[in-house]
Amino acid sequence: MSDWFWVLWSILGAILIVAEVFTSGFVLLWFGIGALCAAFAGLVGIDSLAIQFAIFIVVSIGLTAASRTIFLNYFSREKSGESLRSGVDALPGKIGTVVSSSKGALQEGAVKVFGSTWTAYPAAGEAPLEAGERVCVESVEGASIYVRRLDAEPDWRPKKLE
Repeated sequence: MSDWFWVLWSILGAILIVAEVFTSGFVLLWFGIGALCAAFAGLVGIDSLAIQFAIFIVVSIGLTAASRTIFLNYFSREKSGESLRSGVDALPGKIGTVVSSSKGALQEGAVKVFGSTWTAYPAAGEAPLEAGERVCVESVEGASIYVRRLDAEPDWRPKKLE
């Protein structure tokens, strides 16, 4: 019977690798590879189930630990101290277009940024907003944004030849 343990290890490895497709943990793959390594050991003549099991454990845990280290070092933003900003937190620094000119004592206008229209106020020292101007979001306070007018930037669009 010990001559056929490699078949059982192969079946276990295939099941674990296929099961990885249906999970999100990215762990079963490494245990599937560990089982395939144990199957290879049984195929080449290592008949001891204890040695095959040790190979399975060492390879599985080693690959799991290595993948966690690689994912943490290369795919995480913790190293650089930079966090992933989304939603309202991502607005400062983004470019928008004034869709409604400033009015009233507070110089309230409307600016469209990423498809959403926000109540906007000119930043300190800025002139009232005019429709069509390009502005940069300086800060977000509640449901309002404070914007600074962009200076005349070169237009990146190609000029039409007439």
